[in-house]
Amino acid sequence: MPELPEVETVRKGLEKLVLNKTIESVEILWPRIIESPEVPIFSTLLKGQRFEKFERRGKFLIFKLTDYDLISHLRMEGKYEYFESDPIVDKHTHVIFHFTDGSQLNYHDVRKFGRMTLVDKDQSAAYKGIMQLGPEPKPELFLLEAFEQGLKRSKKAIKPLLLDQKLVTGLGNIYVDEALWQAKIHPEQPADSLMPTEVDVLHEAIIDVLERAVEAGGTTIRTYLNALGEAGKFQMSLNVYGQTGNPCGRCGTPIVKIKVAQRGTHFCPQCQKLHVRSNK
Repeated sequence: MPELPEVETVRKGLEKLVLNKTIESVEILWPRIIESPEVPIFSTLLKGQRFEKFERRGKFLIFKLTDYDLISHLRMEGKYEYFESDPIVDKHTHVIFHFTDGSQLNYHDVRKFGRMTLVDKDQSAAYKGIMQLGPEPKPELFLLEAFEQGLKRSKKAIKPLLLDQKLVTGLGNIYVDEALWQAKIHPEQPADSLMPTEVDVLHEAIIDVLERAVEAGGTTIRTYLNALGEAGKFQMSLNVYGQTGNPCGRCGTPIVKIKVAQRGTHFCPQCQKLHVRSNK
């Protein structure tokens, strides 16, 4: 599933490929991809619109058009494919943007879970899914004190709490596992039981892991490619995700996989012990 680093890489790719291109027409081959407005209106409104800028908020892509913001969420396997000529359209191609110069951008989604929404210009921040997001995982936005207060208010296990996007946005299954390993915190440790030193280390680990993943172009699991048709390279730096049975890079203990909140979860049972603590 594309997480923040993969979505950021897609954003950069689209910026290189289709910035300033003008839409001639839009084909909708799977109407459920479009949340709003209704498909005929969606297609009509996009005619003549120019891609002026590409932004990202959490895992949402925001295409800044002449008169509108187009919000796109890739969900599990959505991706964009750009063609100068000789486009490939298969059964998994669901939306096609035809440009006035003859090139086109296809939205491809094997599972059909992705969604697009068209809103008025500069109104993407008021979109419900975006309004609920926590801060971006950048030092100047993701503040330690607010993070610590948020953890103290929850008795949930730390992994599902980080996955819900409200304390900090952009973390998915891969990067939560990696950040928790780096911080030496068990994925089932209750959030309100973390010690101040652990919170500090986890805060730094989240920022570090996501920064490094963005620099590496994300993580390629199975066959996920970015908008440039390139694979990310962060999978070569994974310490626990997908490493079941391999020795921990710190202590040599085999990495184990369990289910936490219905998600496959990887950790080191020696480095990441579950601590029983009284309420502080």
